[in-house]
Amino acid sequence: MQKFDGKSADVIAENIEQLKTLFPEAFTEEKIDFEVLKQLLGGVIEEREEKYGLNWHGKRRARQLALTPSTGTLRPCPEESVEWDTTQNLMIEGDNLEVLKLLQKSYAGKVKLIYIDPPYNTGKDFVYPDNFQDNIKNYLELTGQVEGGAKISSNTEASGRFHTDWLNMM
Repeated sequence: MQKFDGKSADVIAENIEQLKTLFPEAFTEEKIDFEVLKQLLGGVIEEREEKYGLNWHGKRRARQLALTPSTGTLRPCPEESVEWDTTQNLMIEGDNLEVLKLLQKSYAGKVKLIYIDPPYNTGKDFVYPDNFQDNIKNYLELTGQVEGGAKISSNTEASGRFHTDWLNMM
């Protein structure tokens, strides 16, 4: 029987263990020596920014949040379910990211389909913020396009300020 520790999968720790298995010589005192890892990969690592891709301010923090283990619990509600004893389908209600993290560990390889109903606001029940517009001054400072009040970039990507928080939430 599988021991349950009450936490979702620790994806970072699992990735590090896989790297240790593949490249044990790239580890010194339980830390990754990236110079050694680069040598072991034969120069395959690209160190410059990607030219194409979906990038936005806050993407790194959003990824870190997604990799943080969850300590939530999924509780069944047989009384709200249809044919609880025989069904092979479950409906889970909760925060998308937290539920996915909880399912990842216990149900890895066992789930055929997950349908995620995206967050939306209806009526007066505003669970999620729906105004993702940031003021231009704050946006320019966060994205490093101004310094000390003076613009240091000729490309002021103003439209990004409307999408950053929304992309972070998704």
